[in-house]
Amino acid sequence: MASAVTRPPRAPKAPQPSRASRAPRVHGRRRAGADPRRLPYLLIAPAALLMLGFIAYPVLSVFYYSLQDYNPTKPWRGGFAGFDNFVRIFTDDPNFWGTLTFSAKWVAVEVSLQLLFGLALALIVNQTFAGRALGRALVFSPWAVSGVLTSAIWVLLYNSQTGMTRYLADMGIGEYGTSWLSDTSTVFSAVVVADLWRGVPFFAILILADLQSVPKDLYEAAEVDGAGRLRQFLHITLPHLRDAIILSTLLRAVWEFNNVDLLYTLTGGGPAGETTTLPLYIANTSVDAHNFGYASALTTVAFVILLFCSMVYLRLSKFGGQSK
Repeated sequence: MASAVTRPPRAPKAPQPSRASRAPRVHGRRRAGADPRRLPYLLIAPAALLMLGFIAYPVLSVFYYSLQDYNPTKPWRGGFAGFDNFVRIFTDDPNFWGTLTFSAKWVAVEVSLQLLFGLALALIVNQTFAGRALGRALVFSPWAVSGVLTSAIWVLLYNSQTGMTRYLADMGIGEYGTSWLSDTSTVFSAVVVADLWRGVPFFAILILADLQSVPKDLYEAAEVDGAGRLRQFLHITLPHLRDAIILSTLLRAVWEFNNVDLLYTLTGGGPAGETTTLPLYIANTSVDAHNFGYASALTTVAFVILLFCSMVYLRLSKFGGQSK
C-alpha cells in the first residue's frame, strides 16, 4: 500500500487590496512627493507679485524717462536723449552739487541729533517711575502725527505775527516781525528743530523696544562686580543696542535724504536756495518746471547714491555680524 505523501500546508494568500484601498495609496504617494516647504511661498506669491508690480513699474518708468527729453508742456521737443541728461547733471548743473552737499549736511545733522535725543528719551522712559505710561505716550505722540500736520504746526509756531517770535519779543528777546524761516542765519536751525520733534520718537521707540529685551541678570552681575552706571551703559547697554542703532540710523538716513514735505512747506527750499535738498530740487524740476526727463535722471542718480552709501554703511558697520 502506497504511503501517503504529506504536503506542507500552503501559506494563506495575502488579501488583495480593493480598488477603494488602492486609491488612497496612490493619492498619498503623490501628496508625500510634494515639498511642504513650498507652501509658504505659494501663499505669499500673489501679494508678492502685486507688490512687485507696484514697485517695479515706477522704478522702470523712471529709468526710461531718464533717457528721454520729456516735457508734457512741450511735446514737440520730446524724444530720445540718451545720456545727455546725465552729462548735464555732472557737467552743467551747479544746483545739483549744491543740493547734494546740503542733503549730506541735513542727513548728518538730523540723524545724529535724533539718535542722541532718542537714545536719551528711551533710557529715561525705560526706568520705573510714577506716570511712566503717560510719559511714554507724550514721547511717542509726535511720531503718530502726519507729516502734513507737523508742517502746519511748525508753520504756525514760526509765524512772525502770531508765533513764538512774537511772544519772545514780548519778553524782550528779539524784535517784533522777526521770521526765522526767512533769515539765512537762522533758517537751518529752525527746520532742524522742527524735524527733530518728529524724528526723535522714531529712535526712542526702536531703542526702547530693544532695551526691554536686555537680560536683567547682566546688570545685577555688573553691580556685584562693582560696575557703575556708566560702565554698565558702555559695556552692556550699547553692545546690546548695536544692531538696533545701525538699522534705525540707516532707515532714518534714507528717509531724511528723501525729506520733501517738511522743507517744502516751511521754506520751499529758500531763502535763496539755502534749504534745498536734492529730492526737493527734483520735485521743483518735475512739478514746477515740468521737465520730467531731467528730473527722472536726477532721481536715478539719487537712487544710485543712496544704494551705494547704504551698502558701504552696512559693510563698515558689520550689521548682524556680532552676537549680543
